[in-house]
Amino acid sequence: MKYAICNELYVDWRFDEAFAHAAALGYTGVEIAPFTVDSNVFEISADRRKQIRETAEANGLEVIGLHWLLARTQGLHLTSRDAEVRRRTVQYLCELARLCRDLGGSVMVFGSPPQRNLRDGVTEQQGFEYAVEVFKSTSSTLEECGVTLALEPLGPEEGNFMLTAESAIAIAQAVDSPNVKLHLDVKAMSTESKPIPEIIRNSKDWLVHFHANDPNRRGPGMGEVDFVPIFAALKEVGYDGWVSVEVFDYEPGVDSLAGESIRYMQRLQDSLGIS
Repeated sequence: MKYAICNELYVDWRFDEAFAHAAALGYTGVEIAPFTVDSNVFEISADRRKQIRETAEANGLEVIGLHWLLARTQGLHLTSRDAEVRRRTVQYLCELARLCRDLGGSVMVFGSPPQRNLRDGVTEQQGFEYAVEVFKSTSSTLEECGVTLALEPLGPEEGNFMLTAESAIAIAQAVDSPNVKLHLDVKAMSTESKPIPEIIRNSKDWLVHFHANDPNRRGPGMGEVDFVPIFAALKEVGYDGWVSVEVFDYEPGVDSLAGESIRYMQRLQDSLGIS
């Protein structure tokens, strides 16, 4: 297992301090939310990109990629009926792919529910077609950059579009690019009718990235979800990607959230004999 942590947990920390803390706990990767660098990806200079990558490497971390891709942006939307909005969204995603590459990453998690949810008057089928159009238009840049876009199903608490692994896979199949695949998140999968291990097994041919968390919005092992069958399923399907900790409730503090999460996962890994 390769463990990473999402950097927005370290709100108000300098990047060097955050990276050093994560590495000391045993994480070997870091996942970047672009808004923690700048709310506009086009404003992130080549020097700043190089600095972040070198700071991570100096602390023994790999920048594995990006998530919260469209968070805190303006005028971008995946399923807008406005073709100009979709065109700008393609341009932004392409620049995010270049940022991901420049940081040394290879995966971008597409969640961003406010920027993808169906607006009034847009049907599910129209949303599907708009999403496929945007991702198809982004795919050549993804391929050039060596970056995979991982579509993230999110539960109904988050919105009204791409709510299940099956729906995300259907979009990826329609895009038909080797660089558009699937991301799974434990908190989100907990809203599906199927057991999480079953979702993992059914999705194995598409799965490229994984977020570990709990429906209580904290880290793995900090809520009611039992990760033993989840990790067992990942082992069964031969998943060899990153397991990245993403939390939303910061109240327990960084030391508790980051520390307890990785220690819990390491104990599971040892008990299941996962290398």
